[in-house]
Parts: sequence; structure tokens; C-alpha cells
Amino acid sequence: MIDSYGRRINYLRISVTELCNLRCKYCMPEKGIKKCSHNDILRIEEFLEIAKSFVNKGIDKIRITGGEPLVRKGVLSLIKGISEIEGVKDLALTTNGVFLKEYAKKLKEAGLNRVNISLDTLNENKYKHITNGGDINKVLEGIKEAKKVGLTPIKLNIVLIKDFNEDEIEDFINLTRDEEIDVRFIELMPIGELKYWALNRYLSNDIVLEKNKELIEIESQDKSSPAKYYKLPDGKGRVGIINPISCKFCDNCNRLRLTADGKVKTCLHSDDEIDIGKVLRNGENIDNTIVKIVKNKPKEHNLEQGDYINRTMTTIGG
Repeated sequence: MIDSYGRRINYLRISVTELCNLRCKYCMPEKGIKKCSHNDILRIEEFLEIAKSFVNKGIDKIRITGGEPLVRKGVLSLIKGISEIEGVKDLALTTNGVFLKEYAKKLKEAGLNRVNISLDTLNENKYKHITNGGDINKVLEGIKEAKKVGLTPIKLNIVLIKDFNEDEIEDFINLTRDEEIDVRFIELMPIGELKYWALNRYLSNDIVLEKNKELIEIESQDKSSPAKYYKLPDGKGRVGIINPISCKFCDNCNRLRLTADGKVKTCLHSDDEIDIGKVLRNGENIDNTIVKIVKNKPKEHNLEQGDYINRTMTTIGG
């Protein structure tokens, strides 16, 4: 599928739930979120039907997200179903890793290729603080199990937060010396109810390169990836830098997002949504809707002008 600006759209992120077992301060409002009606959340069968239609139109890369996707009942059957769709070349999952030790083998057997794990600190006490009670040891055990069963390459996603984890940048980078792992630093994005919390703690990714002069830029094989990649001179893994605030990557955007309540977002930083779940339940033609969705994908977002969206991250799916 080619959009109006000549971009090939081949990547769909599917959020299977708005719920999460953690309460990360930049993601989940302290008072929680207003939960969707159970009837508004897509059933596993509906996710699968929509995914098939997108793949038939040209999507070949799918990522399962949340909330925390591993709290969603039936997620393994969805992954198995998607993995069996002809045309899917890459099937991944983003998780906080807490349940990964229990699920890694089952995910691999269901057809999952790899995992991204959100981990903003390597310090046990700081992890407990930023997640409002999470246990980092469960995450570390989950990472080991994911490596063991072959859910690789593993990518660690670190959201940079001022006065919280900038002192750990070098520790994260050093993980790539002896491990074939991607460590990716992501700028904190002002989204939803927590936009002002984020704006007050924003830290440019420039600090990563300033603190680590030995990093060498390398060419990424995936031109649509939002990350610029670097390596230590003797490193086995890679260091990725994702700059949604200080450096837009809209020109190469190849993705769409399907929320748990059946809305398609053509841009993470836009409140515009298309209710494809309603189209499905009304028995209308999904393929025609997908064509319209791709045609109307915007050229770029306007974060630099303070145009922030209303949905919280946990209800979008990252």
C-alpha cells in the first residue's frame, strides 16, 4: 500500500488491551484510566479478521502491544492465528517483561518472532518507583528466558527521563558490548493527561551521544525504522536513538495503529481515528475502509507546535 506521499505502508501495531499490570508514571495517570466498555473492546476473532484484511492489502509486519498484551486473555491464540496468515514476514510483541518468563516459550511456539521490552532503569528501587511497585527481577528473568527460547533479536526500550535515568545511559550502552541486543533510547513524549508531566521531564537524546563519544553510527537495513543506530567499537549489539521530539521521522513512516477498541490511528500524534471495528460489526467492506485510511494518512505530526493528543499511551498501544 502506498499513501498519498509515496510512503509504503506495511506495518500494523495492534493494541490488544488498554489494561496493564504496572502503573508507569509517564504512561498511566495516577488515578488510572477510564476503561472502555467490555463490549467496545475487540474480540480475538475480530482482531484476527482485521489483521487478515490488512495483510491482504499489503501489511507484512505486525506488532502486538497494549497496555500490557500478556494480560489479555486469548493473546496466544491471536499470535498463532496471525503467524499463520500468508504474507506476514515479521511478528513481534512489546511487553514490560513481567510475565515473560512464564510466556516466552508459549509465545515462541505460537509463532512469535521477537520481543521488545520496556525497561527504563537497571536499578531495583528506581524501577519500583517509576512503575509504582514493579519487580525488576521478574523482568530480568523474563529477558533470560526470551533469549533461551529464541525470541531474538531482543530490543530494550528506554524512555529517557530528566533527573531519573540519565545517569544510567552508559550502563545500558555497556549491555551491548558482549550481548547481541539492541538498546534503544526514546525521548519522552507529551501524550494525553500526562503531557505536562512529560514536558517537565523531557531530555533530548543528544545527551546519549554527548556522554558516549566512542559510539559509531552504522547504517540500518530498515530505512523505515525511527531509530538511528550506533555501535561500540567492540560491541556485539547496537544502540538505537529514537527522537520523536527533537528530530521527526515522518518522511519514512510506514505504520498504522489499531487500538483495543477498534480505532485505527494513522499517526501516533493525531487525535484523528477511524472506527474500523464498527465497520466490521456492521458487516461493511473492510478492504475499502483500509484503502481510505491509507489514502488519508497525514504527511507529518506537529508536536513542535504544541499539538498534543488527548489519548493516554496505554490506550493507544505505543
